[in-house]
Amino acid sequence: MFMETSKSWKWLPKKRNALSDSGFQGMHAYRLKQLPFMAIVCIVMLFVVYRTTNYQYLQTEIEEDLHPSNSVKEMSLERLYSLPRGIIQSRTDLELSSLWSKSRTEDDSFINHNLLAMAVGIKQKHNVDTIVNKFLSEDFTVILFHYDGNMNGWSDLDWSNRAIHVMAQNQTKWWFAKRFLHPSMVSIYDYIFLWDEDLGVENFSPGRYLDIVKSEGLEISQPALDPNSTDIHHRITVRNSKKKVHRRVFEDRGSMKCSSESRAPPCTGWVEGMAPVFSRAAWNCAWHLIQNDLVHGWGLDFKFGYCAQGDRTRKVGVVDSEYVLHQGIQTLGGASEKKIPSSQESTKPTFDMRSWVRRKSTLELQIFKDRWEKAVEEDRSWVDPYEKQNSWSLFEQDTRRHRRRMKRSRSL
Repeated sequence: MFMETSKSWKWLPKKRNALSDSGFQGMHAYRLKQLPFMAIVCIVMLFVVYRTTNYQYLQTEIEEDLHPSNSVKEMSLERLYSLPRGIIQSRTDLELSSLWSKSRTEDDSFINHNLLAMAVGIKQKHNVDTIVNKFLSEDFTVILFHYDGNMNGWSDLDWSNRAIHVMAQNQTKWWFAKRFLHPSMVSIYDYIFLWDEDLGVENFSPGRYLDIVKSEGLEISQPALDPNSTDIHHRITVRNSKKKVHRRVFEDRGSMKCSSESRAPPCTGWVEGMAPVFSRAAWNCAWHLIQNDLVHGWGLDFKFGYCAQGDRTRKVGVVDSEYVLHQGIQTLGGASEKKIPSSQESTKPTFDMRSWVRRKSTLELQIFKDRWEKAVEEDRSWVDPYEKQNSWSLFEQDTRRHRRRMKRSRSL
């Protein structure tokens, strides 16, 4: 009996070993079966990590292409951390400071913060003098951009020392605005008037104009054009003597169709680039819309509505009760130099400076259109509030009609 019991106990470790061996083998087999699954999981995770890293890299490259100064900004911010926050001033203005008394911004009686900016040439000195006097009488700050290199010729005017003068040879209003009217520089001004120099202001009051703009809630506006103006490009800019403000035009001639159903420029929500007036918020947007290398600004006015801080059919308008006369005098780039050749010089070609300006303007318009379309395509997160309203087609129709008028005028 004892012998049988001892034998059974001897076999017990063997059975345990056998069971453990079989369990180990089973576990090993199970792990082997799991290896392919684990390998797939690892591959998927590596792929996700790769795609994420690659996307971030590409985004960084795009940002560097669009904003090459980002690294400089980051360096500047790092350096600013060494200053106490309360001493940092990130904005400035265009106010002239006195050496011995309070400046206008320090004076409690100074309540109007509005800016007039114009690109000017000495040939338009008399007209600019009239404009500036009207605006200075309403406590505007005035900055003149001299594109003809002649800045000393203005020193005899009484207000010359009250204005800011910037000079750069043969540069446009938009070139100056991009470089000298950064939103951080003009943030104290409620409204920015970015005007051409050839506007007659006999029937215009800056103060009354701003009262109307504020009461109508206009973020982007312009004074209407006198119907007797020399050069009118778009009918929406023409004064309606029966209204105080209008925001759309009704037109049914040729290829231009503007009805009550129209929602796109230049039928509604549009002002022209010759005399735009921006609120502070609208200018903050419009400045970023101006392309640094496209100096003529063609096509900008068809996109200003995106900066209207709301519905462009309500926030963009033309003020009829305060209107100007567009004289259509083109002096930037020189007048057209067309000489009637003599019999000895009949073979020499004539040179028209203005035709070269128009040619570059047309080229810049196409570049601007291409950039806009590319930006819309690449920015997947941006939603176009006017997606169904194609303004380019109307613009192209109007441009073709304007070109035909110019050809006829040159032939005459």
